[in-house]
Amino acid sequence: MAESVNDLSPAVAAASAGDVSGRRGFGVDVGGSGVKGGLVDLETGELIGDRIKIETPQPATPDAIAATVREIVTQAGWDGEVGLTLPSVVTDGVARTAANIDKSWIGTDARALFSAALSGRPVTVLNDADAAGIAEDRYGAGKDVDGVVVLLTFGTGIGSAILHHGVLLPNTELGHMEVDGKEAEHRAASSVKEQQDLSYKDWSKEVTRVLTRFEDLLWPDLFIAGGGISRKGEKWIPHLTNRTPVVAATLRNTAGIVGAALAAQSTPAR
Repeated sequence: MAESVNDLSPAVAAASAGDVSGRRGFGVDVGGSGVKGGLVDLETGELIGDRIKIETPQPATPDAIAATVREIVTQAGWDGEVGLTLPSVVTDGVARTAANIDKSWIGTDARALFSAALSGRPVTVLNDADAAGIAEDRYGAGKDVDGVVVLLTFGTGIGSAILHHGVLLPNTELGHMEVDGKEAEHRAASSVKEQQDLSYKDWSKEVTRVLTRFEDLLWPDLFIAGGGISRKGEKWIPHLTNRTPVVAATLRNTAGIVGAALAAQSTPAR
């Protein structure tokens, strides 16, 4: 049986210890605009061959997404275990929330759905920010950090992943934490910058306020900034004044795929 998200931490810890030599995995990252999949070299965290992308069906119902995932895996010719991300809190394989996908996902047994769509093969399903976090911690901006790493994805909202020595604490929702009377993501998501037409310097003041609250609670060793705005990190990260170092994510649009493949790596690929 595939692991539930609550069982991911031992697998991620093993991977962080280097138990992936010569291994390959397959990950699928389900997003609001596109469903992306690819074969991953689990030793390096790099994609093998081209990424496959199909536009997210609308409405993005469970059955429609499952059919899209099946098409991606079929195109790739992959017959092993598959790791998948959802923009959702996922516990024991069940989607508990739905962001940028159809609300009918709430309460859906995503693990059973995807396994059935893939002819009964084992699957691992996890939150998309968690997948990006374990990928960045293992292969990317956090790979040389021995301690607490917090990845934050700045987009329409703020996604989060917390790792301690490579072990994931799944389904953190730091973007919904109240900071001075507002949810963190209502202060510092990149969508707020766009909606209010803020300069990078002014927006970074709100990001600093949010990061300061997070670091006062978690005392991380590093923040990794993900999301599309991380590509322009040189324009805003230097303006941050919180005490914890902040660096831009390095895997960017492959992080979800890589993290999903890594999360599923405890079952050997065939």
